[in-house]
Amino acid sequence: MIIQFLDTVWGQASNLLTAPVKWRRWVDLLVLAALAGLVLGLLFAAKQWTGVQRPVVEISLSPWALPKYLFLSLIRAGVAFALSLTFTLVVAYWAAKDPLAERILVPILDILQSIPLLSFMPLVLLAMLTLFPRSNVGLELSAVLLIVTCQAWNMAFSFYQSLKTLPPELNAIAAVNGFSWWQKLRWIELPYATPGLVWNSMVSVANSWFFLVSAEAFASPTVNFQLPGMGSYMNVATNTGNTKGQVLAIFTMLAVVILLDQVIWKPLVAWSQRFQVDETAEVEAPDSWLLRLLRRSRLWRWLETRRAQRHARPRLRNLYVRRAEAQFQHPGRKGRWIAMGALLGILLALALGALSLVRLLANVHAAQWVHLLKSGAASTGRVLLSTILATLWTVPVGLWIGLHPLWAKRLRSVVQVAASFPWSMLFLAIILALRKVGVGLGVSCVLLMMVATQWYLLFNIIAGAQAVPQELSEAMKSYGLTVWQRCRALYFPAIFPFLITGWVTATGGAWNASIVTEWVEAKPEALSTFGLGAEVVHAAGQDMALLAAASLLMAAIVVAFNRLVWGPLYKLAETRYTLNR
Repeated sequence: MIIQFLDTVWGQASNLLTAPVKWRRWVDLLVLAALAGLVLGLLFAAKQWTGVQRPVVEISLSPWALPKYLFLSLIRAGVAFALSLTFTLVVAYWAAKDPLAERILVPILDILQSIPLLSFMPLVLLAMLTLFPRSNVGLELSAVLLIVTCQAWNMAFSFYQSLKTLPPELNAIAAVNGFSWWQKLRWIELPYATPGLVWNSMVSVANSWFFLVSAEAFASPTVNFQLPGMGSYMNVATNTGNTKGQVLAIFTMLAVVILLDQVIWKPLVAWSQRFQVDETAEVEAPDSWLLRLLRRSRLWRWLETRRAQRHARPRLRNLYVRRAEAQFQHPGRKGRWIAMGALLGILLALALGALSLVRLLANVHAAQWVHLLKSGAASTGRVLLSTILATLWTVPVGLWIGLHPLWAKRLRSVVQVAASFPWSMLFLAIILALRKVGVGLGVSCVLLMMVATQWYLLFNIIAGAQAVPQELSEAMKSYGLTVWQRCRALYFPAIFPFLITGWVTATGGAWNASIVTEWVEAKPEALSTFGLGAEVVHAAGQDMALLAAASLLMAAIVVAFNRLVWGPLYKLAETRYTLNR
């Protein structure tokens, strides 16, 4: 396996670098060079963001332009993740600690995570362009906000659930020691939530690559909202038939996904294991070649020493920090008034948005609504068909991986990298290749929806299979039951709750994929098929009322399906197929 081989190579390289003392200086130089490169890159990105907006962005297909486009894409992804994490810590904590906020915020988050976000991409773009008509800030912020909306809900629910399920013994420790809410958050709640938050952040960022690439290359029949980045590079290379550029873009993104897995996620997962509360659980020993490398660095040890000295001399703390901590003992009446004002602001914004939407929808004629309903039915059929096709292969494969710990360990990085790769980069190339053999867009977009959504199912099925108690599986085998009998009696019921979660996220991803697959710009012509996703793209930049109606209808279909289908299935899973009763 390529990824496992790279793991071994990087691990051996880190051992060689950290063994002799003279090599440790190179580690320090690498760290300083990385910091200097990051600062220069941020200055370049700031210049790009504040530059004068151009009606048409020229995308160079030179291999030397790839690093620039890659860095711009990474900056957008990094800014979006920072905003998502800030949103998670503030909103999830607020909802978990304030009963009134919980009754308002949790349903809002639940609805927002069900809405196909790409349908609102044109609306967000037009709003940002109105606020920033002359600079690139509007375009950049629209792409960042789109990524935030596909990351924040999953992370927020993870942190919220961790706060609500905090073990009673940890609450008792905070009460006995007289911790303030700030001290409890810092020393108990955040550490407890860290492992789950890291894992959900990893899944959210993997999901966001799809939206980032789609946002960078987004276009409508009349308006081009293209941004310089890996998505637009791949889009231009495909439209011009530049095979070399397509191959370079694919391998560049694959290399970046593998590098991020090694440099960011593996160290974070290894670091988060120190906060694992359940000491009886069998957890793989945390390990990361990058952490081993950094811990041998003299610069790293100097920073750790300085940090320890600062904590050992509390009298040197800043006076303002001490005063702030003293005020954190109780939020007080001022904090309650601030929270109440924020809730009223949210409700007022929702009311004003609903009023504006009603006025806009008043311009949509009955014939247009009928046409949208028919196109919505066509897209719904494609979404369900793609989900069924994805289920047919992910259930057996996910069960096999999850029930074999050795293979689960071997394939973990492979699955993570495959899920993180932005497959939307290949959509146009696949559509054109299928068209040459006589497959129309109506059929090929179903296959592309499956490609975009199958990883949600696979992750959840693997997690469900790993949650099956080993003693039950061994008991089934001891009675001589066949594989099919074990699946019917144990494995299928055990993964059913996880499968529903996978279906919910997969159908949401399929609806987003419908927007970039039902209408594609393939120069010199545009290809489209009958569907709601195509209607969203057609209306962008032409008919704001029709665009709002199509986006609202798509969101309503998803929310209604969640309430009428997935909700009852969740209740069935909780009452009949749970292993915890």
